Amino acid sequence: MIQISPSIQIDERELQLEYIRASGPGGQNVNKVATAVQLRFDINASSLPYQIKERLIRIAGKRVTSYGIFIIEAKHFRTQEQNREDAIKRFVELVRKSLEKPKMRTKTKPTKSSKEKRLREKKQRGTIKKYRQDRSHD
Repeated sequence: MIQISPSIQIDERELQLEYIRASGPGGQNVNKVATAVQLRFDINASSLPYQIKERLIRIAGKRVTSYGIFIIEAKHFRTQEQNREDAIKRFVELVRKSLEKPKMRTKTKPTKSSKEKRLREKKQRGTIKKYRQDRSHD
């Protein structure tokens, strides 16, 4: 079990880890050893509460497929184990981020002084532009 918060846990069986060859530099090792890790998590089939699933999909963005599968690729390190830990760590961070409820924006009206300041600045800008105009054709 992966502990996300005191009340939320994810069973490790819900995560699919696939080892693939990493792209980029690495010499001969890159063609022989599958050190990169691709973590897959089916959000829709998971045990997470509905609101958290929705926020996770929104936060994950392009990393979620059209089928609702969340994919993380970890290929920063040279060993499978380090990349596996990195992928799981990044996954847990994103799920924890989705636990936080977004703050609702409270509507506020502009103050009288801010309206006056805005109009004053608009007037000043207008006079600057007025003096820039070419007056030769008058």
